Amino acid sequence: MFVAIYQFTAKEGQVEVFIEAWEQLTELIYQYEGSLGSHLHRSTEDPLHFIAYAQWPDQQTWETSGGNMPETANKWREQMRNACVEIKTLHAIESVKNLTRDQRFK
Repeated sequence: MFVAIYQFTAKEGQVEVFIEAWEQLTELIYQYEGSLGSHLHRSTEDPLHFIAYAQWPDQQTWETSGGNMPETANKWREQMRNACVEIKTLHAIESVKNLTRDQRFK
């Protein structure tokens, strides 16, 4: 498994807009690009700071993703970009061992 780790800094007053866009875009990436899903985390020290990790079957699927998305994805991409001060890919890493349980967090 391959994992991409992202950092987001939301703009003041745009946190809910960012979260909605992240969720909608993540669902589309899962449906159309072969992602295994993603998990968004919020900093306990700075409520505007988020980290997400996205799981992929392999690095090639991650690197070649983006071309199969429907037109609606552009709306969510733009909304997410506009709601953030910064969006960064921090790491692109391969999983060595996974001891987490398979579950969806709400």
